[in-house]
Amino acid sequence: MYSKTVLITGSTSGIGLGIAIEFAREGYSIAFNGLELYGYEIAEKIGLEFDVRTMYYQSDLTDMKQVEEMILKIESDFEKIDVLVNNAGIKFVLPVENFPIEKWNEVIQLNLSAVFGVSKFAWNTMKAKNFGRIINIASAHGVVASENKSAYVAAKHGVVGLTKVLALEGATFGITVNAICPGYVRTPLVQKQIVDHAKTHGISEDEVISTILLQKHAIKEFVTSESIGKLAVFLASDAANLITGTSIPVDGGWVA
Repeated sequence: MYSKTVLITGSTSGIGLGIAIEFAREGYSIAFNGLELYGYEIAEKIGLEFDVRTMYYQSDLTDMKQVEEMILKIESDFEKIDVLVNNAGIKFVLPVENFPIEKWNEVIQLNLSAVFGVSKFAWNTMKAKNFGRIINIASAHGVVASENKSAYVAAKHGVVGLTKVLALEGATFGITVNAICPGYVRTPLVQKQIVDHAKTHGISEDEVISTILLQKHAIKEFVTSESIGKLAVFLASDAANLITGTSIPVDGGWVA
């Protein structure tokens, strides 16, 4: 069976791993990327479970030389990159007057500059084949803001803007570019936030979820990695060939 190849950054944990599982269900070959110690084992496990080809690339996406080398290696190993999911990201939270410059730079580099870099280096192979799907995992914070998240909100707004530019540039080359804007997903990182908030505010974890995290969700539920993955698979499909330049909220009604 002909298999398309998807590169998913930050795909060895959290949302990225959930997206990888959904693409594996559809028979895609998967290029995993992440910095986890057991990234190779994670990729191998998914490959065996779904009978798809997988490989793992431990590249630092804030280093553009490593990004370029990773793309060239994937193109050599798989011969093509049909779909790119830019998912890797970090968050840091402090009021602007206390926000360290080095943390600002780290957040912008991984959450925005890396999206540009990976897309840039994957662009030519997509353009040459007159087919490509780029799916950027932005955030509800790519559409609205919250206090104490200056770098994260700036980066995610930047991702939404970059998505629109790339969609216009790719339109005549069979390349579509879209962004998914999730609300809160209960990843290990978010679970750590829940525990930290509970200790800081002296309240239960359930109260943290209802009064802090999901306070802005009209539907008081966490977004699932599975739902984000299924939407990404749809955006990569032929059925979505005229959907480009969009930012799709999956946020329980937050941005409404």
